[in-house]
Amino acid sequence: MYLSPLQLSSNSQILMSGDVVVNESAAIAPGVILQADPGSRISIAAGACIGMGAILHAREGNLDIGAGVILGAGVLVVGSGTIGANACIGAAATLINPCIPQMQILPAGSLIGDSSRQVVAEATAPEPPAVEPPVQPQVDRPIDHPPEPAPTQPQTPPETATEPPPITATDPPAQEAGKMPTILYGQAHINHLLGTLFPHRQAFNRSQENGQTLSGGSG
Repeated sequence: MYLSPLQLSSNSQILMSGDVVVNESAAIAPGVILQADPGSRISIAAGACIGMGAILHAREGNLDIGAGVILGAGVLVVGSGTIGANACIGAAATLINPCIPQMQILPAGSLIGDSSRQVVAEATAPEPPAVEPPVQPQVDRPIDHPPEPAPTQPQTPPETATEPPPITATDPPAQEAGKMPTILYGQAHINHLLGTLFPHRQAFNRSQENGQTLSGGSG
């Protein structure tokens, strides 16, 4: 809290108005104003110290300042009430209808007794009620009609590979169209073919046969 610096009062006098009673041992600084409305009284006990520029205004009752009370410079006391003995009020404090116990210490710039300045707690917005999901109504089916099973797709049997019929050795091989049949020659045909190709083969064979006969006979 920012407090403006106190300015020295040029008034060296003490202003008193109304019913004001000050003990001889009380110390009152210059520029102090003591004012009591009609039907009210200001009473300052022994040893009290009123700082420079303090204002005490008694209204609607008596304002009692206890013994040894210290009021700082620029203190404002308004209304009726009591400041207990040896209490210390900081500079520039404001007391309205004070009720300060004994030995109480208030920091400078304090504001006591102002009922017009009440701290109101901020009203918190109520939380919206939780919205529950709607409940789906359950439809009871009659017992006579049970639920139909889900259609199933027909399973196709696996395809089996068709094996060709076995070929037996007795079956003659089918001749392909457009091809000449194979001719098998006997031993006579082979000898005739060899005689045609090799005309000297017979004479050679005969000489060999004669040689074998002679060798066999000589033995």
